[in-house]
Amino acid sequence: MLYYIFKYLDKSGISGAGVFNYITFRAALAGILSLLIALWAGKGIIHWLQKKQIGETIRNLGLEGQMQKKGTPTMGGIIIILAIIVPTLLLAKLNNIYVILMIISTIWMGTIGAIDDYIKVFKKDKEGMKAGTKLIGQLMLGVIIAVAIDYTHNINHIPLETNLPISKLKFSYTDLLPGEGNAWLVFVPVIIFICMAVTNAVNLTDGIDGLAAGTTAIVGTGLGILAYATGNIKVSQYLNIIYVPNSGEVVVFLAAVIGACLGFLWYNGYPAQVFMGDTGSMALGGAIAAVSIIIKMELLLPILCGIFFAESFSVILQVGYFKYTKKRFGEGKRIFLMSPLHHHYQKKLIPESKITLRFWLITVMLVLATFALIKLR
Repeated sequence: MLYYIFKYLDKSGISGAGVFNYITFRAALAGILSLLIALWAGKGIIHWLQKKQIGETIRNLGLEGQMQKKGTPTMGGIIIILAIIVPTLLLAKLNNIYVILMIISTIWMGTIGAIDDYIKVFKKDKEGMKAGTKLIGQLMLGVIIAVAIDYTHNINHIPLETNLPISKLKFSYTDLLPGEGNAWLVFVPVIIFICMAVTNAVNLTDGIDGLAAGTTAIVGTGLGILAYATGNIKVSQYLNIIYVPNSGEVVVFLAAVIGACLGFLWYNGYPAQVFMGDTGSMALGGAIAAVSIIIKMELLLPILCGIFFAESFSVILQVGYFKYTKKRFGEGKRIFLMSPLHHHYQKKLIPESKITLRFWLITVMLVLATFALIKLR
């Protein structure tokens, strides 16, 4: 909204109003504003959650300090969503299809997560929303993103392809299903899978204080740099990555994500005063998935979001191996002491804050490794 006001002022000859034409300026402003909103609104929202007795239900899993968290306010993802959406509406170009997709993705998945949290808290159902219903919601978002991007790329004559790590070659979806107009038959299922995988991976990572919020802030910084490169024709040509016109506007949204996560960490850092719940983790997962697809970096996600995928893969391995050994030997065995992965290290009696810090450091290294792979191309 402010962008259009200052654009009008710039045309009217008002000195300094033209600074709003720069994505970097608006992104910096969005980051600061989202941080301040999270800090300002956080205290009031936490008080409201406490008043409504919207507290976390804790299952005793034998983890050190776990039961002390019982009753800690959850659904704090409301703080994150508010701190993302408000700066985006104020500072981004609202006629940009990619910005619209980012807002839809965040609110869509945040709403599903909020319903899940509501069922857990008020219906006293620890399982929350049925897994099938949750997956349908994620599937629908994947379809919306895939169809919107496919349509937009057709208009702008952008091929359905994506960047590969290391190799200068681009991966084209038409290679999997040759024939004019057939690429979307592969593209849509792949996008749906990515949306589901990333959303659930972030959701699983949100298990100890500050882990999901801090990791998302780091990943968001990496995606923001990649989004700027993708939306800048000179930088994209230099790096030999796919240029996506108008995608640079996503940087403003990502700056708001980073600021929101950092502001939320003020209250979510160990010992946490509030948990983001599925409301926040699913909203952040949906946002990360949508951004990576928009800027053609979806195949780099296993590296960039390595911690998220390690957490998710540890659960898949644990469950799969347990079922396999139970069927073959009559007794289920485990690979990890407990999954997701952060609980394995908790079982090893490593302090929660140390696990979080180490996972953050690994994420920083993975983001830098992603940049290195892009440059090596």
